[in-house]
Amino acid sequence: MTLRTTRRAAGGLALAVLAGQARAQDRQPLRLIVPQPPGGAADGIGRILADSMARELGQPVIVDNRPGANGVIAVNALKAARGFDAVLLGGVSLFSFNPNLYSNLPYDSARDFTYIAPVVDTTLVLVANPRVGVTTLAALMERARAEPERLTYASVGIGNSTHLSMEMITDTAGVRMTHIPFNGTTPSLTSVMQGQTDCMVIPLVSALPHIQAGSLVALAILNPQRVSGLPNVPTLRETGFEGLAMPGWYAIVGPAGMSATTVERLNAAVRAATADSENVRRFREVYLEPMSGSAEFVRRAVETDSAAWGAFIRRKNLRVE
Repeated sequence: MTLRTTRRAAGGLALAVLAGQARAQDRQPLRLIVPQPPGGAADGIGRILADSMARELGQPVIVDNRPGANGVIAVNALKAARGFDAVLLGGVSLFSFNPNLYSNLPYDSARDFTYIAPVVDTTLVLVANPRVGVTTLAALMERARAEPERLTYASVGIGNSTHLSMEMITDTAGVRMTHIPFNGTTPSLTSVMQGQTDCMVIPLVSALPHIQAGSLVALAILNPQRVSGLPNVPTLRETGFEGLAMPGWYAIVGPAGMSATTVERLNAAVRAATADSENVRRFREVYLEPMSGSAEFVRRAVETDSAAWGAFIRRKNLRVE
C-alpha cells in the first residue's frame, strides 16, 4: 500500500467516523418544552406532536413541562438549552401578549426565538358556574352592570388569553368585573366549578366534559363559528359583540440562531404531524384545528397579534410587574 493510498483510507475512515457522530447526534433526544403542567391543553397538544415528530425525525422527542410565570420559565429553559437540543411549544400569549404586558420581560419575541411552524388553533368558550343563575352572555353582562365588580372571573394567569378575552368582553359591554388569576388551567377551572369564582374564558378542550356533566354553563364561543359539540351555544359575534377577535394559535419555536436547514427539517416534521389523519382526528375531537404553515407564517402572526392586542393592552393600562 502506498503512502497516498494509506492517506486516502485514513481520510475515508475519518469521514465515516464524523458521519456516524452526526447520525448519533441526530438520534439524541429533542426536548419539546411546554409552558403548562401535565394535563393542560398545551400538554395534550405537545404529547400528540412529540410522538409524530419522533417518527419523522428518527430521534426521541421528550415533552418537558415548565409551567409558571405566563411562559417565562419555559422560555428561560429554552434559552438555557445547550446547542439546539430543545424547541418550545408556545401560544399567542407568550409571543404577542407578554411583550406588551411586562415592564422587564426577560426575552424579546423578535430576537430570542427562531420561528419554526404553526401547530393548532384552539377554540375558546366563556363558561359560568350554574349557581350564578345565567344561561346567556347578555344575562351575565346585565348582572355585572347592576353589580359593578361584584362578579368575579378566573383566568389561567395575568395577561393570558383567558384574561385578555374577558377584559375585551367587559370593555365592549361597558361593565366591570373582578379578575382572579390562577397559575394554570386546572386550578382556575376548578375555582369556577366550585363557585369560588363566577365565570371564565377557557379552551373548550378543558371545559367540554364539565359542560356536558352540568358543572358549567356555556355562554358563548369566542371563535368565528359554532362548534358541533355545543350547537346551541352562540358565537360571541352572534350575541352582538364586535370586539377584537381573540387568537388561539400555538406554534413551535427554537432558540435564536437556528440554521435554515434545521428549521426546514423541523418544519417538515411538524407539518407531517399536523397532517397525519389520526392526529387530525385526535385534535378535532377536542376542538383543536390543525394548522400548516411556514416559519414566516408564525412571524407574521406574532407581529399582527402583538400590534392589535398591544394597542388594547396600552389603552386598558394592563401591566404585569
